[in-house]
Amino acid sequence: MSKAEMFRALHHNRAPGDPLVLPGPWDAASARVFAEAGFPALATPSAGVAASLGYEDGQVPADEMFAAVARIVRAVDVPVSADVEGGYGLAPKELVERLLETGAVGCNLEDSADGVLKDPREHADWLAEVRSEAAGRLFVNARVDTFVRGVADPERAIERAAMYVAAGADCVYPIGAPPDVLPLLRAGIQGPINVGAPTEDGPTPAELGARGATRITFGPGLQRRAARALREIAAQLT
Repeated sequence: MSKAEMFRALHHNRAPGDPLVLPGPWDAASARVFAEAGFPALATPSAGVAASLGYEDGQVPADEMFAAVARIVRAVDVPVSADVEGGYGLAPKELVERLLETGAVGCNLEDSADGVLKDPREHADWLAEVRSEAAGRLFVNARVDTFVRGVADPERAIERAAMYVAAGADCVYPIGAPPDVLPLLRAGIQGPINVGAPTEDGPTPAELGARGATRITFGPGLQRRAARALREIAAQLT
């Protein structure tokens, strides 16, 4: 079984309350920490990688992002999925080729640009091309940006998710969805649902799983917590 097949299998037949937890490494060292802790797979956060490279979120040149992902993949034996934002304007064929060159087994793809939601039908067509080019070699996680773009109605997220699933997305990610709407999203969406881990005092991964999450990712949260801890150490040293 390939790593991509292993990664895909991790998303299916999960019991309620037992979501797949995917820590977000921002460099090779953090990836090794998470792999050594026993996590079966990892998912890079674009914002966390950007911070590690000295950029603001969304400002990393494509070449640097792919190189960073490749270093993370090379550092561990577990499957790694990569957040490649909106695909950097690359045609589906080139995007898939560059992802496969890094060794990544999946990708996270946004459905908004410059703070504006994309046309869902056009985006679904684009996702279908990515899925076709990947031919099963990449797990496609389609982000649904309605909540973070100010559209609070869960039905709008469900409509977009349905189009992306029909286009072949393996998983959908209604980023920013409030935990209390997860049961409604779960009822209306076919297939796996990615949920971002909330603040440190929010629901646990198990609680999010019970509400409908298939998998939990952390965005830049873990990198920011690590940076905060490092600042505290620096303060003690000075």
